[in-house]
Amino acid sequence: MSSCLKDRGIPHVVLERGRIAHSWREERWDSLRLLTPNWQNGFRDRPYTGDDPDGFMTASELADRIEDYAEFVDAPVIEDCAVTKLSHSGHQYCVETEKGEWRSLAVVLAHGASRLPWIPPIDSALRNSIRTYSPLDYRSPEDLPDGPVLMVGASATGIQLAAEIHAAGRPVTISVGEHVRMPRTYRGRDIQWWLAETGLLNETWLEIDDLQRARRVPSPQIIGNDSGTSLDLNSLTDASVELVGRCAGFNDPNIQFSGSLKNNCKLADLKMNRLLNSIDEWVTEGGRDSEFSSSHRYDATRVPETPPLLKNVSQFASIVWATGFKPDLSWLEVDGILDRKGRLKHEGGVIQPGLYVLGLTFLRRRKSSFIVGAKDDCEDLTLDLTKYLDS
Repeated sequence: MSSCLKDRGIPHVVLERGRIAHSWREERWDSLRLLTPNWQNGFRDRPYTGDDPDGFMTASELADRIEDYAEFVDAPVIEDCAVTKLSHSGHQYCVETEKGEWRSLAVVLAHGASRLPWIPPIDSALRNSIRTYSPLDYRSPEDLPDGPVLMVGASATGIQLAAEIHAAGRPVTISVGEHVRMPRTYRGRDIQWWLAETGLLNETWLEIDDLQRARRVPSPQIIGNDSGTSLDLNSLTDASVELVGRCAGFNDPNIQFSGSLKNNCKLADLKMNRLLNSIDEWVTEGGRDSEFSSSHRYDATRVPETPPLLKNVSQFASIVWATGFKPDLSWLEVDGILDRKGRLKHEGGVIQPGLYVLGLTFLRRRKSSFIVGAKDDCEDLTLDLTKYLDS
């Protein structure tokens, strides 16, 4: 966004609560790699030109690239400048920070959708009996106490941490709710290549029937790794990770699990196969079958016949809540911009005249929450912002 504003001659500052790329350096586990291949992780006027386009960056590698890009565009970043309050009066926004106050005709919220972990309410009751962690607390298996681990959540974070912790010698049980199953590769290409090539990533917010549901879809069960292998629930089962249903509650001393495990897995398999069908149709309609390996399907998710509905909390030494993230909106004091559930109300990133947001899931396009999606969203919102300032 800073690059877009600079090209249009719009004076601005970028306020950063820590150092540039703070969250990528300070709030990620040690082994994390991006879910998108390197060729998707370029910036505006600065595409990826390295020698490993199909590899997957570590968090620290991405942080270095963000710092390099800030220098490249000469972004006016003010570091260690956490915003404590945003308010609005007349035609001006007031931004209060640890380093003073700014007044502006327009503000862009680029604070991200994953500032805080979403922790289920039962955590407060469980803390009296067991150690609990969020992905922001976790760095490596050594951080956890010895003994079995309950991983709650089976999206990208949950399956990656479950595999890592189990490989370190800890028995792991993973609690599975609604999830998106997706192969890492299909017909010889990375799944992200297919999503981009077939146009799915460019689908806009105006083309989707149920936009609110699309914005709540969990992150897919994929992992960034050099081998290009997939990681799914079958992989975890083969490694002796136990599957149970969605964590439904705690009635001391028992943790309760939903009986929906089979249905959730069947639905995830069904949706994955619909995606693969759409890819096959795109290939065939374009007369390109000879360019790719043959179509195939993956084994259905294997689910225990009678997964347990109760487990005594004493069976575990720790719980990791891989239950998703949420933005921190506590500093926003602008009337009427949150819905009844406390979520930002916006139309394609436009919250109200002069107030914008970036980086949310399906903000304007299916790719909005990816690095590759930021450029197009910024271009669009800069047009709106410029018209507003001109008015």
